[in-house]
Amino acid sequence: MYSKPMLSLDQVQQAITTMLARATRQPDQPLAMAIVDDVGNLISYARMDQCRPIPQRMAVRKAYTAALSGQDTLAYAERLKSQGRTVAEMGDPNLAAVQGGLVVRHASGAVMGGIGVSGLAAQEDEDIARLGLQALGL
Repeated sequence: MYSKPMLSLDQVQQAITTMLARATRQPDQPLAMAIVDDVGNLISYARMDQCRPIPQRMAVRKAYTAALSGQDTLAYAERLKSQGRTVAEMGDPNLAAVQGGLVVRHASGAVMGGIGVSGLAAQEDEDIARLGLQALGL
C-alpha cells in the first residue's frame, strides 16, 4: 500500500488568505493566485477586483507548471532555455515558462502541488507565492 501526502483545504485556504493579505496592500495592482494539487488540478483560486484576464489565466498556468515539472517556474524556464527548447515543444498549452510559480513539496521530497501568482513584476509574483508556500506550514 502507498501513502501519498496531500494538501488539505485548510492549508490551502490559509495560504490564499496570507497571499491576499499581502497583495491587498497594493489594491491598484490587482493580481491572481492559484494553488493546484500534484497533478495540476485546481484546489483554490483568488483574484483581486479588476484583475485583467491574462494574469487570471497565468496564475493557474504557473501553479500547474510548478506541480507537473516538480520545480519552480523560473528554474523550469531556465532549464528549457539551457536546452535550447521552448515551452511550446512540450505539447501542453497549460505550461508556462515564466517566474511566479513555486512547487510545493512534502518533507519527504514528494511533490504535493504548485502555487502560482500573476499580475505584478515577475519577482514580486514569486515573493507573494513564497508567502503562500510558507503559510502551508510544511
